[in-house]
Amino acid sequence: MPFNLGMSELLVILAIVLVVFGAKRLPEIGAAMGKGIREFKRSLTEVRESIESADEPPRRLESGETTGGDPKKLTDKSATET
Repeated sequence: MPFNLGMSELLVILAIVLVVFGAKRLPEIGAAMGKGIREFKRSLTEVRESIESADEPPRRLESGETTGGDPKKLTDKSATET
């Protein structure tokens, strides 16, 4: 059992929770806790993936590869306005 709690201790905790929150609220509380745990695990997975992708070295272009477009030409605004 977690935290070295026996069956009797768990029953006492469950009885106290039942008295404090009531029988109608327990399923709502359980669903909210489940959603919270799922969201926490999902965010941990996203952080782990972003860290792992950041550890990879950046990909370099080979001599024959292109970046997918022509470079843009910069124009001097002052030269065109006169």
